[in-house]
Amino acid sequence: MEDCIFCKIVAGEIPCYKVAENNNYLAFLDVNPLTKGHVLVVPKKHARWVHDVENFGEYWVFAKEVEKKLEAALQPTWTQYFTQGVVPHAHIHIIPRYTPVESSEAYPKKPIEKLSTEEMLRLAERIAQS
Repeated sequence: MEDCIFCKIVAGEIPCYKVAENNNYLAFLDVNPLTKGHVLVVPKKHARWVHDVENFGEYWVFAKEVEKKLEAALQPTWTQYFTQGVVPHAHIHIIPRYTPVESSEAYPKKPIEKLSTEEMLRLAERIAQS
């Protein structure tokens, strides 16, 4: 899709902090993270909604593989998956959480402070290598 930011990221027109990739999906750090290590997983082929992604199950298996890398690299207390978002391209948010489940809000309300480019690069590499 011509005006889709995620399609532009997949095409390499916009840079990203890549953590995983295969022939069909791309995972990268969210530039406005709700927690440290917040990742977005997108299909390379444009689909508006997550439920419209071809090979829906394969998409979720890839997301789980990304979460396992994130878990190994950052050791969060727990992890959330969300499929809501304003970008009109299917995406799964993988949000590592660092507080006990019992004391956590259901969904972080605002992004954490911006991380520097160097921090984002180190974080992406750490997750990618896990």
